[in-house]
Amino acid sequence: MPDFHLFTNGPRPVAPFSHAVEADGWVILTGQMPTDPDAPDAPLPEGIEAQTRRVMDNLALVLGEMGLDLSHVVQCRAYLTQFERDYGAFNATYQAYFPEDRRPARTTIGVTALAVGALVEVDCVARRP
Repeated sequence: MPDFHLFTNGPRPVAPFSHAVEADGWVILTGQMPTDPDAPDAPLPEGIEAQTRRVMDNLALVLGEMGLDLSHVVQCRAYLTQFERDYGAFNATYQAYFPEDRRPARTTIGVTALAVGALVEVDCVARRP
């Protein structure tokens, strides 16, 4: 049976979902928005770099609640509302979260809009050791 996780210390969900679902050692994290877990009603950070950092920090926070970290991530999907404009800056910021020889598989998708007016959202799959 899968375990459904919703953490009080995690980012406030912007829709009806769990922060993560775990089954057989696989951990699927819901896409994170660039919202501040300590001030969920605060304005979003300005710009793709700041929003990417907040999204990645939120993913790390959820993983941490499960006793994991970004080194356990095997796959990410990224969604950008301004793909052509933001792709390079997103990559430059994203890559700092993973060692060059341990980057997860990734797909990046251009979308027309994201919840809360975000420029970026990232979800991921992690594996327990």
